[in-house]
Amino acid sequence: MRTIGWIAAALSLASPAAYAREPAIHSAVIADPSPDAAYPAGMSAFVIPVQDGAMNAVMYTASGSGTHPTLLLLHGFPGNEQNLDLAQAARRAGWNVLTLHYRGSWGSPGRFSFGNASQDAFAAVQYLQQPATVARFRIDTSAIVVAGHSMGGFMAADAAAAEPRVAGLFLIDPWDPSQTAAALATPQGEAAWKAEVAGDLPPLAGATYESLTAEIKEDTAKFDLGRRLAGYGRRPLSIVGAERGIGDQARRAAADAQGANPDARLSIWPTDHSFSDKRIVLADALVRFLAGVAPTMR
Repeated sequence: MRTIGWIAAALSLASPAAYAREPAIHSAVIADPSPDAAYPAGMSAFVIPVQDGAMNAVMYTASGSGTHPTLLLLHGFPGNEQNLDLAQAARRAGWNVLTLHYRGSWGSPGRFSFGNASQDAFAAVQYLQQPATVARFRIDTSAIVVAGHSMGGFMAADAAAAEPRVAGLFLIDPWDPSQTAAALATPQGEAAWKAEVAGDLPPLAGATYESLTAEIKEDTAKFDLGRRLAGYGRRPLSIVGAERGIGDQARRAAADAQGANPDARLSIWPTDHSFSDKRIVLADALVRFLAGVAPTMR
């Protein structure tokens, strides 16, 4: 009982009154729905072409007849944590979930760069609205949400700001490249960035420390998370940061978001960047956010 009480208190994305009415953990996080023999849940693997390459992608399709709200879930740099537990929870809640590897990452054809990843995220949002895709996966195009972790958080915000038909945005300890670029002016910041890139390059094709660093230094306006969140406007937005991750970057970017959207929500949790010991409560936060975007899926 102490654990359940702690989870209810820690999850500041919902009000205390809401928790008095609802279970501490959303049922979609911990229980499978009743199977639908006519419209079963499924999984499809395919490739989404993008300019000079392609994205290896997987769609987790929800069970049930009719159209389904759909979540685009973007991983970080390089994507060791893919958050597929979150994808499964969202599907149990009635959502389709599209996951992918950016060009040049994890075997996807092409060259990896931050600029290419930005294009890839936007291309994925457009892919979800193509008539053939909508028909194949029975997508409700009025309820497309984008979520992203770390670098994927920036890419999610970038794509959502550029596409007004995105219905909601959920960011998990999002990275702000412009803040990293500013930190490069200090020896400590440069050393930290070099260590980060050195560990993340192996699954990335065509990228180097020099190429990636030049991107974020030469166009800080393009890679400014706060600007992207301000441009996203007043649509639903929740940001969950990590104290032992890059939560400070989330705090600064959230200030810009809240300037444009006072209803934007920020929560900083006592965990690491991968939310290693908060996976259940993170899935709960995402599912509850999705339910707020598409209330009929509660």
